[in-house]
Amino acid sequence: MKPPAIHEFYARLAAKNPEPETELKWGNPYQLLVAVVLSAQATDVGVNKATRRLFEIVETPAQMVALGLDALKEHVKTIGLYNTKAKNVIALSEILLREYGGGIPRDRELLEALPGVGRKTANVVLNVAFGEATIAVDTHIFRVGNRTGLAKGKTPRAVEEKLEKATPAAFKRHAHHWLILHGRYVCKARKPECWRCPVADLCAFRKKTPAP
Repeated sequence: MKPPAIHEFYARLAAKNPEPETELKWGNPYQLLVAVVLSAQATDVGVNKATRRLFEIVETPAQMVALGLDALKEHVKTIGLYNTKAKNVIALSEILLREYGGGIPRDRELLEALPGVGRKTANVVLNVAFGEATIAVDTHIFRVGNRTGLAKGKTPRAVEEKLEKATPAAFKRHAHHWLILHGRYVCKARKPECWRCPVADLCAFRKKTPAP
């Protein structure tokens, strides 16, 4: 996709949703980090259900460590891979207390060094909590990037790098959420709803789905 088309692509998504936000519920950067760690291979809706009561009593790493592993598991047991995720949350909370005074490092490499935190999770935290223009490539963005021709790549990292280069500066802050929401609700995996897509004429996908 050429630069003028890319600019128009984002402009249309921005026109429909000027201030996109994550669908995860959180009250501070620490809660966001925990929610994103829990969201791996799970839906935001499912994570929100599990963290609603948890976040009423846990707002800091110290409170999470005090809660303990067994109690945390009870809160998140409806989420896939909850045993491993709970262990990671306790472990990262202990590290945040020991090495950062309970704060969240505003650095991708430091975030990625935490248990259960990969590049995608780090990028989400940097973007949502700290307002940095990072693009976290999940399955939705990977699909949208390749299907539309916006940023083709064989790996999430390749798609991320292409998006970083191709996305106009004016749109970088919210690009992550525009693309996720577009993939989640319009450019769906099995049956994209091309008939109501605001960027259908810019998209390289040939087998566009007709209106039902």
